[in-house]
Amino acid sequence: MNKTIIVTGGAGFIGANFVLAWVKQSLGKVVNLDKLTYAGNLENLVDIQHNPDHIFVHGDIGDQTLLAELLIEHQPCAVVNFAAESHVDRSIHGPEDFIQTNVVGTFNLLEAVRAYWGGLTLENRQKFRFLHVSTDEVYGSLSKDEAAFTETHAYAPNSPYSASKAASDHLVRAYHHTYGLPTLTTNCSNNYGPHHFPEKLIPLIIHNALAGKSLPIYGNGQQIRDWLYVEDHCAAIRRVLEAGKVGEVYNVGGWNEKPNIDVVKTLCRMLDLKKPRSDGQSYINQITYVEDRPGHDQRYAIDATKLANELGWKPEETFETGIEKTVNWYLANQEWVKNVTSGEYRNWVQTHYIERGEELA
Repeated sequence: MNKTIIVTGGAGFIGANFVLAWVKQSLGKVVNLDKLTYAGNLENLVDIQHNPDHIFVHGDIGDQTLLAELLIEHQPCAVVNFAAESHVDRSIHGPEDFIQTNVVGTFNLLEAVRAYWGGLTLENRQKFRFLHVSTDEVYGSLSKDEAAFTETHAYAPNSPYSASKAASDHLVRAYHHTYGLPTLTTNCSNNYGPHHFPEKLIPLIIHNALAGKSLPIYGNGQQIRDWLYVEDHCAAIRRVLEAGKVGEVYNVGGWNEKPNIDVVKTLCRMLDLKKPRSDGQSYINQITYVEDRPGHDQRYAIDATKLANELGWKPEETFETGIEKTVNWYLANQEWVKNVTSGEYRNWVQTHYIERGEELA
């Protein structure tokens, strides 16, 4: 595949990693549409800022006029939709943004793409793909002994965030079945890796540990997540875009189920070796347990067998290799961390954890 694609949300964590890899592998031209909310950061794309195969457009997926103009001008063979509000805690505090971006935004994007696709030649219509990137959280929560989520698992979202993503998934499915739009959907487990905004667990723990702050753990820390290195996720998306069956859903997982507290202790031990505290103590001593999140899902786990069997994809990184690459990246990119943890982000985190009785000073 060596043609133009449009990527939405390509300045965020997963989107930026996808765009960087696409351009660096010379797979074609990327038109990168991003609203640049708090989690969208052009610093993520500095390595390709002068590359002619990367065109950045500051805009909203809810702007149908802009979308129509971009589609007509660039004639993409695919649209990959990463654009989303994605933090559960933020959705609990302010769900409206999640409805607007994840539901209404996806609807507007689908409408613009449907109009564009309908005007293509038959050959180009058959080649075109709309790939929607979603989450395992739409499936709800698992007990410790339940089988992992497959693509046929019933939807049971438990937060405003996951409910908004479930709604967007259903819209994508409906546009395929009603209008014939050639869609693909991927539902991934928890991503981690470079360029991850420090509100999510792994980058937050690294950032707070190095800053001498408390390491806040919800409840007892036994919530289990399946951890997927972001570059493995991006490779899976490329494979689905290349060979996925139109109308199908593909679950993408890392085969790495870990309780949150184990992840945090692993990070602490790595930092003890790579960046020891000046007092010789372990970063583990900074762990603090805080009141649990309302409706906190206890376990997510992805069964990625379909993707492995049908398209031959499996993650290259184990949790051990991926987490070491992640820690090394954050240690080498402290200026990036400093820049993204100023202003609105820090004010929000401060307010959020004060409400739970934990001062993040």
